[in-house]
Amino acid sequence: MVMELIRYRKIYFIFSSVLIIGSLVLLGVFGLKPGIDFTGGSIIEIEYKKERPANQEILESLSDFDLGTVYVQPTGERGVLIRMKDIEENIHQEILTTLSQKVEIENGEMTIEVTELEEKRFESIGPTIGQELREKTNIVVVAVLLSMITYIALAFRKVQKPIKSWQYGIISCLALFHDILIPLGVFSLLGKYLGVEITIPVITALLAVLGYSINNTVVVFDRIRENLMRVGEGFEQTVNISVNQTLSRQINTSLTTLFVAVSIYLFGGATLQYFALALILGILAGTYSSIFLAGPLLVTWYNLRYKK
Repeated sequence: MVMELIRYRKIYFIFSSVLIIGSLVLLGVFGLKPGIDFTGGSIIEIEYKKERPANQEILESLSDFDLGTVYVQPTGERGVLIRMKDIEENIHQEILTTLSQKVEIENGEMTIEVTELEEKRFESIGPTIGQELREKTNIVVVAVLLSMITYIALAFRKVQKPIKSWQYGIISCLALFHDILIPLGVFSLLGKYLGVEITIPVITALLAVLGYSINNTVVVFDRIRENLMRVGEGFEQTVNISVNQTLSRQINTSLTTLFVAVSIYLFGGATLQYFALALILGILAGTYSSIFLAGPLLVTWYNLRYKK
């Protein structure tokens, strides 16, 4: 049974438009919160052996240090991430000593209780390195997009009717724009209300999403190319048949990848949590676009420019 997926393309376009406009509004209003990878700074991840102090207690214990704006983010049951400006090693050790001491005042007497903790991670990145990483990231993203468009144009160079090969590349780029913009909109919202930052692992996940999404789209386009050569149907019906033929493959592939990404999110720890979240959001958006956007966009392009 062939489902009429292409017929309802206006519904898909409206739904995607709402998501894209919402993401653009969030990015315009809130922006993205860059991590220390791009701004420079230090991050300490520790885990207390017993009960974790409240965020306010940690901030008060660090108030004597000149650390600029300090962000405290709980992780797990007893862990905590602390972000601050770039610090030297001697300050780093003093902070660990301070965090391991709990000061209590009872009946006018001050006692210091030593609390066991384990340092899981310490990273320090200077502002110059952060600026360099930001510039290189922009170059990498542009290079990846141009490479993908060029690849698709070359791969489909023998298919010139009824859609030219370079137009497949443009449609793929529009789908990629959708797949990346939606996760960025979510991270903008999370950055505003939960302090979630854009770090190198998150950028890496988004680049992986680009590759994953373009793979799904190429699978659909390749089947369209094959069917154009042997199926005696109109262009819209050929696209609909092609999407149906690749539907189970795309869903199964996405589900197996999602199982891994969700496992990383749940059990990979704070370091990999937002890397996995970016993957999950990107895979969901990419699967949706390859099924409900790529083919319908081809048909819409064809109807607007050639059918008349």
